[in-house]
Amino acid sequence: MPDFSPSKLLFICSQNRWRSLTAERLFDHHPGYEARSAGTEPGARVRVTAGHLGWADTVIVMERKHADYLRQKFPEALAGKRLLTLRIPDKFQFMAPILQELLRERLTEHLGVAW
Repeated sequence: MPDFSPSKLLFICSQNRWRSLTAERLFDHHPGYEARSAGTEPGARVRVTAGHLGWADTVIVMERKHADYLRQKFPEALAGKRLLTLRIPDKFQFMAPILQELLRERLTEHLGVAW
């Protein structure tokens, strides 16, 4: 029997205030996906844990340094997970139109998401 449960996406940036939170919001009512977000830095709005990684089907980071951090800090929790890097720099405000456009473009490229 096919599994029709939503794909679980975890978005990671540094502070979980602008990029990853914007990405999470883009999926608020998107059928077929559930999204959460977290940050790697001590002062992040929500700091990433092994539990977040365990929940996710796909982990999506904004910069290579975030992927490096996850591999170093949570190797067991990351094992077997799809890890994507979007290459989006930390220069956009929360829900900025250009950030939303970049996220949609890169997520369509990596996941085939239809908007």
